[in-house]
Amino acid sequence: MPKLTLSAENALIIPPELRNHLGVGPGDAVSVEMGEKGMLVLRASRESVPLPPREKESGAAAGPVHPQEDGAALKEAIARKNLQTRMQFIKGVGPKLSELLEKRGVMCVEDALYLLPHRYEDRRELTPIVRLKPGTSAVFSGKVLSADITATKGGRRFFEALVADDSGTIAFKWFNANPTFMKRVWKPGRSGIFTGEVSQFGYQREVHHPDVEWLEEGKRVQDVLAADPVNFGRIVPVYPLTEGLGQKVMRKVMKEVVDGFLGSLQELVPAAILEPLSLPGLRQSVRDLHLPPPEAGLDDLNQGRTPAHRAIAFDEFFFWELGLALKKRGVALEEGIAFQVTHRYTKQLARLLPFELTGAQRRVLSEIKTDMMAPHPMHRLVQGDVGSGKTLVALMAALVAVENGYQVAIMAPTEILAEQHWHTIHRFCTELGIETVLITAGMKGKAKSEVLARVANGSAQIVIGTHAVIQEKVEFARLGLGIIDEQHRFGVLQRGVLRKKGCNPDILVMTATPIPRTLAMTLFGDLSLSVIDELPPGRTPVETRIAFESRRSQVYAAIRDEVRQGRQAYVIYPLVEETEKSDLKAASQMAELLSRDVFPDLRIGLLHGRMAPDEKETVMGSFKARDLDILVSTTVIEVGIDVPNATVMVIEHAERFGLSQLHQLRGRVGRGSARSRCILLTAGKLSEDGERRLKVMESTTDGFRIAEADLEIRGPGDFLGIRQSGMPDFRVANILRDGSLLEQARQAAFGLLERDPELSAAGHASLKDELLRRWGQRLELALIG
Repeated sequence: MPKLTLSAENALIIPPELRNHLGVGPGDAVSVEMGEKGMLVLRASRESVPLPPREKESGAAAGPVHPQEDGAALKEAIARKNLQTRMQFIKGVGPKLSELLEKRGVMCVEDALYLLPHRYEDRRELTPIVRLKPGTSAVFSGKVLSADITATKGGRRFFEALVADDSGTIAFKWFNANPTFMKRVWKPGRSGIFTGEVSQFGYQREVHHPDVEWLEEGKRVQDVLAADPVNFGRIVPVYPLTEGLGQKVMRKVMKEVVDGFLGSLQELVPAAILEPLSLPGLRQSVRDLHLPPPEAGLDDLNQGRTPAHRAIAFDEFFFWELGLALKKRGVALEEGIAFQVTHRYTKQLARLLPFELTGAQRRVLSEIKTDMMAPHPMHRLVQGDVGSGKTLVALMAALVAVENGYQVAIMAPTEILAEQHWHTIHRFCTELGIETVLITAGMKGKAKSEVLARVANGSAQIVIGTHAVIQEKVEFARLGLGIIDEQHRFGVLQRGVLRKKGCNPDILVMTATPIPRTLAMTLFGDLSLSVIDELPPGRTPVETRIAFESRRSQVYAAIRDEVRQGRQAYVIYPLVEETEKSDLKAASQMAELLSRDVFPDLRIGLLHGRMAPDEKETVMGSFKARDLDILVSTTVIEVGIDVPNATVMVIEHAERFGLSQLHQLRGRVGRGSARSRCILLTAGKLSEDGERRLKVMESTTDGFRIAEADLEIRGPGDFLGIRQSGMPDFRVANILRDGSLLEQARQAAFGLLERDPELSAAGHASLKDELLRRWGQRLELALIG
């Protein structure tokens, strides 16, 4: 088989027999494509290219194909093909090792380049054993003094070796090791170079499961170090692995990939953007993270704070924000409804209210009205902590649309919340002469048909409901505004479906889940952001305390004391009914126990998600009317219930709830002027995260501080409770660690699009191609309309 070689100028040399086979002559062009199994395929082209100055036979090409300079597009295409090279075709890999790499998510060269080390070890010099410090990872040499099976006082067996150098000794331990194999390998008198994390147990320093490089007879330590520069004599990367894959093999493969394919990475973010931020280029950054330079700081590497880490994180943020900027610009270019603010209904509503709007409510309302008056669709996110008055702001916005002869759709995630919105809004709208209807999934027959007919003919001006609002059968006569409450409970597709119910209606998204700014910019970067950061007057901060099971009688006494004063209480449980698999106290059983044994003289109601809508409504109505003293409930009351007379909430098994959910639950009390309390009852068997969550709740009622803590504890993927919440999958960037970079990337991306709206300037076409490759599908799904 003829071999392809490279000339000294990196031109691809095609032997005469292969040229004849392709039917090309001197000066004809040949295109290079990636075929099946990662093989390069040559095809004849009609275009001509200059001949290389000389052809020089050499060995087979060991790395990627580098085309002769014949156009940036061809170079980019070949670079892209090189990055898609399957790992099994990399020198030293093969089918078996490539299968292991695939388990780690490394299918091709590009995956390998972006599989960055998760920590680093300083192997630049050996540390004497006497200077080994607990809590650090070190490399040192020594001789095995003894090695055998031993046991703890409790009878747990493990393998232990004692190793010494001229300065001291240290113990090695292995748990669940094969003793026969270990004795054969760890023979007394054998010398080696060891690497591991030092820990302290009592007075003894020890290393668990150390890496070892044995010294052959007559070999010096320095000889071994010099012979293996990949694993010694420098700061070495430690990669995430999978079973059967070791660090030495991984480092060798990664060095092969970096040395051979780094040049195929495209430097796409303009230098004019990177230079003011003192960020290195992409290739240099990837090299420095796989093969750290001698001057690199170990702490900075391990904390992800090197210029190289920052550059790659910026690159990821930049392309995501560029996509969001394109989405936002697309909305701005669309023709929408330019509403007129006539104050026909809004001023009437203001007169009906028994209180004044807060400054924050007025500010946010002004931002919404400005958007609604613009000739393109509004896309605004309103964040407001529990009890900040978002519903009233939404109603004011709805009235602007109604004043202009348009309908409004308000979509809530649960029937309880939809019903709560309907009751609040219906009460005011009746006095204003505006017709409101409620649509839920539970509606049937004639009642449902009548409501759908009123929506279709336009007589229903404000339509409130669950996801049932966007069902196919629901047709609006003239939808002008869509309001989505608790956005994180809905997917982006549902937002898009609501938009299609009208002709580019305005969209207002609301959430009572405080979302840290970095996360809001990442998830909702295509939306304008408003924050209601002020509670209405008369609200009192809720005092929160952790109580352990041993103080249950005092907790019950606190409930009785509140009821004696004419107040009401919530008792929250995580389950509806107890199961064999769980020891959690369940709502239905505990409601019965409280009624029978603890508070037989008090009126107790039960509320949970499995009840029929009318049953739930009856229970809630009784509690609001003060016909019940205590409401035992599951988390179904997390949002939507407003009972100012309820002043105490007890949350059973509080450690099982997320921070955001605990904060939402607590928001059901403290809605009046009376002092309110939230008691977090726990059995005391707390995990580290569980203890952190409860202490955060005890220390603050600030929803944004709680959200930041929740994000730190759970991470971005789980913060919103659903993995499908639209969170992009960044390989390197961390929105907690790199928040300031995200802001810079957003400014750079939006600024670039302002200067070049079509991305048509020199070099920007590649940006668009890369954006489509990375995020095209995700942003296509997320496009509104």
